[in-house]
Amino acid sequence: MRTSLFRQHPPGSAGLGWLDIVRLGLVQAALGAIVVLTNSTLNRVLIVELGLAAVIPGLLVGIHYAVQISRPVWGHRSDTGGSRQRWILGGLALLGLSGTMAAASPLAFAHSQALGLLVAIPAYVLIGVGIGASGTSLLALLATRTAPERRATAATITWMMMIAGIVVTSIITGFLLEPYSHLRLIVVTAATGAVAFAIACLAVRGVERRPALPEASQRPAAASFRDSLADVWQDRQARIFTLFVFLSMLAYSTQDLILEPFAGLMFGMTPGQSTRLSGTQHAGMLLGMAIVGISGWLYGRRNPAIARHFIVWGCAGSGLALAALALSASHAPVWPLQANIFLLGLMNGAFAVAAIGTMMQLAGQGSKKNAGMRMGVWGAAQAIAFGLGGLLGTIAFDLGRWATGLDSTAFALVFGGEAALFLLSTLLALRIGSSRRAAPEPESYIPGPIAAE
Repeated sequence: MRTSLFRQHPPGSAGLGWLDIVRLGLVQAALGAIVVLTNSTLNRVLIVELGLAAVIPGLLVGIHYAVQISRPVWGHRSDTGGSRQRWILGGLALLGLSGTMAAASPLAFAHSQALGLLVAIPAYVLIGVGIGASGTSLLALLATRTAPERRATAATITWMMMIAGIVVTSIITGFLLEPYSHLRLIVVTAATGAVAFAIACLAVRGVERRPALPEASQRPAAASFRDSLADVWQDRQARIFTLFVFLSMLAYSTQDLILEPFAGLMFGMTPGQSTRLSGTQHAGMLLGMAIVGISGWLYGRRNPAIARHFIVWGCAGSGLALAALALSASHAPVWPLQANIFLLGLMNGAFAVAAIGTMMQLAGQGSKKNAGMRMGVWGAAQAIAFGLGGLLGTIAFDLGRWATGLDSTAFALVFGGEAALFLLSTLLALRIGSSRRAAPEPESYIPGPIAAE
């Protein structure tokens, strides 16, 4: 008998119902709402409005990603601390406060570069701590409280809600930032953080009171941090997936800090317009995720490898979109930039949500109760890649501009390099699941882990 997509579990049953999953998706949306302002809008302001070298915001964002190498620590603490909710809310509160502090740095940079760095560096350190503690604990909560047959769909729902939150935030703040001023940026960022935290508090209330899944209680707890980390690294599929996460996220993030400056310098967009361009990209990601989720719901039981197909084609399509973006640098401002960015977002969303669905499944397959540690390891790989990507992108742009004297050539070199990285990610994605032992899937399997062919 077919069941409704939104029907909850019967009272007292184990695992999260669909409404619970949607509520946790609101927490992801809150995280994305704050991060989009610090990682996109603020970087554009530092480069375009203040005229700083692109390497400065690149180093600042690199700092907060470097701090997130501590994600396995936060994951282990949420595994052993008895409650993941306090780490989720505590991390989100810290993120909102430190994001507002970072938004105040343009005022300091306007006086002197030394004063600006004095404000910005500790702000970005705390941003990294907040994201690591909150995001890792949230994903671990989803992985351990969601029934196996619902995990992939839960990943799709929560990530689509995160992207929707980014899109809504980008559009609303894009209008609120006009006409732009440094003080207006501080007020908008502070208000965004306050609203996001309030939504998260309501969203997580009572979720941890749901009964735990039987499979989680059957595995022994890790004796120590080292024991838990060793359990993850002894899993060959976990190692392959960690490498894929690193390489694909490096490919994805290299343009992250220069996309809005690209729109401003090559296409003459204002801060509000370039912020809305980020919303266009994330709208494409939302559609890509929806396509994967719907396809998995309809065809996942008949084609267990569908997730891997979306990972492979999403990476390949992202590479093609970036190659087109490299070509656009020499055809500005007549190039259809909005369509190009939307296509890039579409392909990014397709491979990302398929990979996240796989991550949700792999998190619960260790010999220990260490879903938080597993999420922390993959989160750390992503954070390292994002930090390196943002930094390498800004350095490559500055070097290209210095060597050629042409912004268009510098941008083309960065986007072309990203396209090559996505090609390597595509080749690596073909190995995911290639050596996994076959295992029976639940009868209501949707779209599940990437199966061996």
